[in-house]
Amino acid sequence: MDFPQYIFKKLYFYCMNKDSNTHTIAFYNIENLFDIENDPLTNDDDFLPTSAKRWTPKRYKNKLRKLGSVIAKIGEENTATAPAIIGLAEVENKKVLSDLVSSENLISEKYSYIHYDSSDERGIDVALIYKDNLFKVEYSETFSVFLQTETGERDYTRDILLVKGKLNNETIHIIVNHWSSRREGEKETEYKRLAAAKVVNSIITRLKNEEGDVKVIVMGDFNDNPGDRSITLLEEESKLYNPFNTVLSYNKGSLNHNFQWNMFDQILISGNFFDPDGTNLKFIKADVFNSKFVTQYHGKYKGQPFRTYVGKKYKGGYSDHFPVYLQFKTP
Repeated sequence: MDFPQYIFKKLYFYCMNKDSNTHTIAFYNIENLFDIENDPLTNDDDFLPTSAKRWTPKRYKNKLRKLGSVIAKIGEENTATAPAIIGLAEVENKKVLSDLVSSENLISEKYSYIHYDSSDERGIDVALIYKDNLFKVEYSETFSVFLQTETGERDYTRDILLVKGKLNNETIHIIVNHWSSRREGEKETEYKRLAAAKVVNSIITRLKNEEGDVKVIVMGDFNDNPGDRSITLLEEESKLYNPFNTVLSYNKGSLNHNFQWNMFDQILISGNFFDPDGTNLKFIKADVFNSKFVTQYHGKYKGQPFRTYVGKKYKGGYSDHFPVYLQFKTP
């Protein structure tokens, strides 16, 4: 059967508008990616087949498939490939990362991953998945955020992940974060996020002292918006540029609370990415990946992220956050 000429024209136009010289770097809070096994060292009791949430093998596999379908498409309007690097939040362990990168929508992308267990009270961590044919990892380590309760007891939260590597022969340092939530109140918990920001600034100071004019990418779910004190502390002390200052609007963000958009998920970069003579990675775009298929289609929550759970009620969606991403052009 011969294809009509207009189909070939559409395919040609589609391919010509995909740029193999554009790399996507993303961050995605994937909403409680737990396996179905009971781990006595983590607080995973809500995510077991016998729990009230009934976190069954079928639901787990469905979540992996759906997350993979999102990750593979982030930034697809400008590039011919899935993201080179994705920071993740709310990961239980290495097993779920192995299952994710081996899931049906990601296995062909050949992602590797970096993960360290932290002492977070919820048993979740940050992680990095990456294409090792594009990003050559040289080094990684984690940093703890020291917090105390009002009674002086240690308050454990997610560690901060640092990964050093080369993308397009350019050495970059990626710092992945998931800062303390606002669950007990925005002002009441602000000191926790300020403490995390100070740790990030200290990491960047150390890198600059050791290596000079380093290129840094700071990504995460900061549980604060652009303009909040913790984020401006990063911008001012570490001289970072935050493109998500202008992405957040009344009808666009990475998550929605009480029908108000927030941009808790952000990616900041050092100013030397704008040096025309000093970089092989030219920043071109920042955005939220909010394609219709990751949103709720109907009802009063239309357009908001299609979640896996609302409380204990299973919805079968992707995550309560949208991914965010940057794109860089290479020579």
